[in-house]
Amino acid sequence: MTNGSAGFGVIAPLENAPEGEGLGCVSFETALVRQITPQAGDFDELGHVNNVVYLRWVQDMAVTHWHAVATPEMIEAEVWIALKHTIEYRDPILPGESAEIRTWLGEVRGPRFDRHVDIRKPGAKRFSARAVTEWCRINRATRRPMRIGRDVLDLFQVPG
Repeated sequence: MTNGSAGFGVIAPLENAPEGEGLGCVSFETALVRQITPQAGDFDELGHVNNVVYLRWVQDMAVTHWHAVATPEMIEAEVWIALKHTIEYRDPILPGESAEIRTWLGEVRGPRFDRHVDIRKPGAKRFSARAVTEWCRINRATRRPMRIGRDVLDLFQVPG
């Protein structure tokens, strides 16, 4: 989950966020949750949030979750890169509307894992966008993949 020059950033925590937030996120119900309000430049010519903005939010939530649980040393030494995004769009977010973004971890395979992100209007039964991204853990210095071991699984407090 790259952060910085690519323009990806950490989404601010909710007010009164619970202690241990971001731990044990393995489903929609246990996901890390943030709220976001689209800015004027986030809308396309049809008047709803642009598809590229949804993808930016997906990546920003990955960074947010990593920064919520990782140690400063891990953030300094490791980087996550996206290998593949699969995203669906259903219910457009319009000007004046906000969204809840949820993220949780999926299957782990060597240095890779799937991350799920669900974006919907607060209280909506139907998603506005949902994505699964395959991420790969990379050593920042060597640029080589790093196996996702117990250290990372324990950090997120998820089973392996």
